[in-house]
Amino acid sequence: MSLYGAYDDQNIFAKIIRGEASCYKVYEDEDVLAFLDLFPQSFGHTLVIPKRAKARNLLEVDADSLTKLTLVAQKLARVLADELQPDGIQVAQFNGAPAGQTVFHLHVHIIPRYNDASLGAHASGKADPAELNALQERLVRRIAQA
Repeated sequence: MSLYGAYDDQNIFAKIIRGEASCYKVYEDEDVLAFLDLFPQSFGHTLVIPKRAKARNLLEVDADSLTKLTLVAQKLARVLADELQPDGIQVAQFNGAPAGQTVFHLHVHIIPRYNDASLGAHASGKADPAELNALQERLVRRIAQA
């Protein structure tokens, strides 16, 4: 898919926002939703999306939505760092298929990095639902304390 085009209201993230698809939600407010990636590249891989902006990528989002998205991404990166104690935190955002974007709704990846584990290939292996559920509960508790 090219860098430019029409927003598809049927993309998986739009369906999650509308409650038509499930997710392992760790954070939500009026403007931003964050959930665990079903195909994580690392333990704790979290996605952060704007709820109101129908933006396919960074080039299309309004400044207010981008600011809110970025502030939540920072907050959650801090929570993941505190709770999971990774050796690093990778924050990534892709624009267009050639750049690695696979869902065309603006989103930010927060990926904890560990010295003893290589980064998994994007969307290569689905996480165990029981593991995602346990991590979701753990992060929701930690976020409530933040």
